Amino acid sequence: MTRIAITQMECGWDSAANLDRAEELVREAAAKGANIILLQELFANVYFCPEQKKDYFTYAHAADDHPFLGRFSALAKELGVVCPISFFEKNQNAYFNSVMMIDADGTPMGLYRKTHLPQGPGYEEKFYFNPGDLGFRVWDTAFGKIGVAICWDQWFPEAARIMALQGADILLYPTAIGSEPNDPSLDSSGHWQRTMQGHAAANMVTLAASNRIGKETVGGIDMHFYGQSFIADHTGKMIAECKDHANIIATADVDIEAMRLDRASWGLFRDRRPECYQGILSLS
Repeated sequence: MTRIAITQMECGWDSAANLDRAEELVREAAAKGANIILLQELFANVYFCPEQKKDYFTYAHAADDHPFLGRFSALAKELGVVCPISFFEKNQNAYFNSVMMIDADGTPMGLYRKTHLPQGPGYEEKFYFNPGDLGFRVWDTAFGKIGVAICWDQWFPEAARIMALQGADILLYPTAIGSEPNDPSLDSSGHWQRTMQGHAAANMVTLAASNRIGKETVGGIDMHFYGQSFIADHTGKMIAECKDHANIIATADVDIEAMRLDRASWGLFRDRRPECYQGILSLS
């Protein structure tokens, strides 16, 4: 049995405090028996993307000389847990919204770079990030085959399907989503959860998403992040959820071997007809 933990936290302008809080959450989740622990997107800083400001490029660092990836590698090794770590990556003249997958022995297994980048009020990501160039990836970790994508990626069923075709048993989505500055009345949290529950059900995999919480003000824009982090089983049923700001860690147990048998016997992948899906290659 594998235990997955989701977490959610408020972030401020003090990066050191954010990192300390993230470590506390990992330790708390490990103490609850978690084997895989998911932190939210870009947790080292406020979500700086509501405004286009060149100063925020200073938050980016190369993966091989990074100020906190080593810290979380050591933490993963100490606790024996798998930790995908979100960070702002600089690679020569390119900048990416990235995740480093860290195995339970502390080994960095490789990068995923966010493929789909939002561009709109409150979410000006195309100013900061290049589109990911590594494709969708799955890692065979100590606690199962895990695929990771990031926030806006979660709205695209193609991403989830590709990771499932690569053998993923578990899909993880670190996230930063909340209010819409152009429409304060819009609450997308239910839509957000249901979309990913559909990915879990359609691919018969377990799926977990960790979102940030709290109010952040960047460039005069107030962003309210709604949390609602959750875990869905391979039928799409929600089996754990952080329902409010007081509930910042939740866990669920997954029987990976039983899930694999259910997936094989259901026939979804047996009955696929890839030769009939050429229409998906068109933008129109």
